[in-house]
Amino acid sequence: MTAPSTWPGYAVPPGTYTAPPVRRTSPARLVLIWAVGVLVVAGVLVAVSAEMSDPPARYVCPPDCGRPPMGEPVATNPSFTAPDGTFSVSYPAPGTAYEITTDADGVTAEFVGGDGGTMQLFSQPANGRPPEDIARQLVDETYPDAQTVYEIPNAMVGYQPGFGMVADTWPQAATGSYTRMRLVVMVAVKNDRALIAAAAGPYREFGPDFGSGKPSGANLQLALDMGKYVNSFRWRGDPPR
Repeated sequence: MTAPSTWPGYAVPPGTYTAPPVRRTSPARLVLIWAVGVLVVAGVLVAVSAEMSDPPARYVCPPDCGRPPMGEPVATNPSFTAPDGTFSVSYPAPGTAYEITTDADGVTAEFVGGDGGTMQLFSQPANGRPPEDIARQLVDETYPDAQTVYEIPNAMVGYQPGFGMVADTWPQAATGSYTRMRLVVMVAVKNDRALIAAAAGPYREFGPDFGSGKPSGANLQLALDMGKYVNSFRWRGDPPR
């Protein structure tokens, strides 16, 4: 007969005993504790970040709308600046299809490729005249027989609202024949200084086989290259562009 196994134990007086329940954390309490911990850590990080960073600059816009966060633009073309510093403008670079001459008033670019023509980027005192009067006077003085074809809507020179017009003239060649020429003139005035972009060359109707491929009434090959120089005009004090 095998002796029964024995284990150490404790003797207690006879009676009825109740064991206390095991304490457990409820899921809701656990989530609450976790959320509070996350909020405390986030608050500390936000406070530290606010102490380490400068407050953003505040602008009253308009009139002070600040400037876009960008560096100085890269210039791909040479720039002409008037001797008195009243304006500047970009013009075609050497080696392109232009022959360039400059004087105190601006730049003249003779287009020696394609249809040919002349582009002028220059300035003159406005003397209180509006852009439209200046443009029409220039056309009348240079091509007195020119006929206005249309006015350019929302014309701008150097991002300054102004006036633009397109006109045609028919000069007579030495052979007695007439050639249709197209003129484009755009003028804007600021600080009583008129900045002017003008182009003249043979009329060439734009269509699917010529021009930008988009509907246009320019009908002048020089107009395809003229825009970037018109937009490069700057008056004294204007930001680089």
